[in-house]
Amino acid sequence: MVKRLAVGIVVIIVVILVASIVLSAPAQTPTISDFDRQRAQLMLKVVSDEVRKHYYDPKFHGVDLDKEFAEAKQRIENVNTMNMALSNIANFLDSLDDSHTFFLPPSHPIRLDYGWQYQMVGERCFVTQVRANSDAASKGVKRGDQVLTINGIAPTRETAWKLQYMYTALRPQPSLRLVLQDLAGKQRSVEVAAHIVQTKRVTDLTDGGDIWNVIREMEAYDHYTRTRIAEFGDDLIVMRLAEFKYTPREVAELMGKVHKHKSVILDLRGNPGGATETVEYLAGDLLSKDVKIADRVGRKERKPMASKGSHDAFTGNLIVLVDSESASAAEILARLIQIEKRGVVLGDHSSGSVMEARHYSEKLGADTVVFYGVSITEADLIMSDGKSLEHVGVTPDELILPTASDLAGNLDPVMARAAEMAGVHVTSADAAKMFPYEWPPE
Repeated sequence: MVKRLAVGIVVIIVVILVASIVLSAPAQTPTISDFDRQRAQLMLKVVSDEVRKHYYDPKFHGVDLDKEFAEAKQRIENVNTMNMALSNIANFLDSLDDSHTFFLPPSHPIRLDYGWQYQMVGERCFVTQVRANSDAASKGVKRGDQVLTINGIAPTRETAWKLQYMYTALRPQPSLRLVLQDLAGKQRSVEVAAHIVQTKRVTDLTDGGDIWNVIREMEAYDHYTRTRIAEFGDDLIVMRLAEFKYTPREVAELMGKVHKHKSVILDLRGNPGGATETVEYLAGDLLSKDVKIADRVGRKERKPMASKGSHDAFTGNLIVLVDSESASAAEILARLIQIEKRGVVLGDHSSGSVMEARHYSEKLGADTVVFYGVSITEADLIMSDGKSLEHVGVTPDELILPTASDLAGNLDPVMARAAEMAGVHVTSADAAKMFPYEWPPE
């Protein structure tokens, strides 16, 4: 969970990549200059200093941070590419085994789309989306295929998000080697090429063209994280909350749509969390009493996280949907609903990524500036039942896992079951059409 972050446009000429990053360079071919190696070492030092200064646990869970730093520094001295240097900074932070403490590397001057999406369902990983006309589609990758390995690594609950992080942020690849299993149980190997669009290495926000590109990207982000709503008369309203980024006024507007209905389904599947304040606002409008949500346990103090019950709180039936990608603030709200016996939670076991963190922006250089950053956990969140959700997650009241056949047939049994509990008949096929997946432009 991150504290509320403000997004601004800074008028500056920005270089958003350490120039030596090369996608297709073989691992044995040196492509990193001495200058960039020094920059990587400096990034490691800055990241280490920020963690020592701000991490919520001054004992670092017993991890010998000096030892981890020395080993990372030595590995950076021996790598052949900048990608690997950046990966070692990420590995240094990974030693803390903390979902919200991670490296934010310099951006790559590319837009990369592998043409397929995957997700953990229960303890298995499945292809959930395939873009039409992509290389993945042409190679026969299909929704419902079970993903056994990606570049030789088996995705698990612990590794799936790390694979996404590695191949999108740290070490983008021109292709991925997959081992898949189809509905009939037949295994096959396939190499899927990414669609790569080269972007500008230097973004000049003082010139009209580049600034409008940035604005368009922000507008596209707002579109894909918008709230989506479906209504079934006065009986039911379904709200898909893609991210927790709402102000009190926005929450009030959303809840104003809810009151005339007997039931509400909050679809938090795929919701990565967001601002802690949003949880407080939503909880206040779903509960009719003041509630302590959790305790923020930081390095120096323990502070309550609470919501003030609304005199006009929604009192109808409440159903919350979660899955393996519901994280952070989404998990906090779902668990609060369970603790307060306010509603029912359906779906898959959530991700167990529940801490409170702050992002620290860093930069290197003067005339040519490289931006990077680090997310650092500043507090553990202990729920009112005395337990943390970190590495634990939320166990649904009713576990409903889509099967490979459900995914292949574009069916949504979780939403269909939720609607049934609200007294509304919706088929799994119609439920899947309620909020169709939207691919961003290539």
